[in-house]
Amino acid sequence: MDLSQLDLRDPDVVVRMFRDGAQALRDASCRRGSIDVIEPPGLLIATGDLHDNPIHMARVVEAAGMGSTPERDSDRRHLTLHELIHSDRLMNGMDMSYRALARCAALKSAYPERVHVLLANHELSQVIGAGIIKDGVKVVEAFDAGVEFVFADRAEEVEAAIDDFVRAMPLALRCVTPKGDILCAHSLPGIGMMGRFDPSVLSRDLTPEDYEPRRGSAHLMVWGRGYDAEQLEDLVERWGINWFILGHEKAENGAKFVPPNAVVLNSDHERGVYLPVDLQHPPTPTDAMQMVVPLSQ
Repeated sequence: MDLSQLDLRDPDVVVRMFRDGAQALRDASCRRGSIDVIEPPGLLIATGDLHDNPIHMARVVEAAGMGSTPERDSDRRHLTLHELIHSDRLMNGMDMSYRALARCAALKSAYPERVHVLLANHELSQVIGAGIIKDGVKVVEAFDAGVEFVFADRAEEVEAAIDDFVRAMPLALRCVTPKGDILCAHSLPGIGMMGRFDPSVLSRDLTPEDYEPRRGSAHLMVWGRGYDAEQLEDLVERWGINWFILGHEKAENGAKFVPPNAVVLNSDHERGVYLPVDLQHPPTPTDAMQMVVPLSQ
């Protein structure tokens, strides 16, 4: 799919992208309640935060065989995408990263069983209007300003379609493998949040209450940081997971191992990476650290 050919200034086109993407998120046969579930055979291209890095996004799309020149056996490849918006490259103080989100929606529509768009804290904060300051920029306001500049009196219609797309996103992707299941998610609830967190959220549909700031389980999950070995092992037991692939936290070298069973990926900065995972023969978390692919190549 040639994402460069999409018309991202026409409000009718963009609204339809988000509405179709939302429908694809809900209707995909891989959807199970609040998560997607996939099984082997196949190759997963797992990514971390992208924050509107168009070059890196194009490279992970190509790696997943969904670009303009699909490779052999590309129909067995899967791709995770999350934390797509709120760029640090502004235009007169405006953030145009709605375009990255629209491209993602178009991909989901084109490959509903292979693209897995995971809910992340920046997308959720954008649609619920929660403030985030990143490098001194009020990113929600900057994003709104970009949408309003491009779409003028149609901006509210575009924003409503974005809201629909974000609220249709799954919380996680569960990869069922012969060596134990892997859970890909933007984050996990922090240690101090566990008392308010409902671990059953992965086995049911999301409700409006799940998105409530500092109370809802979806909100707690995408905002969590600072988990430790005891908490990770507790979630492994509760969810029947072997290990986790996450984002959200800073990984200076693109990937970071969190003992005993989590790998954090970053795909946005100059040392950003992606992780290919053979679903039939998955690596251990420590082996995965040696398998990440730099996006700067």
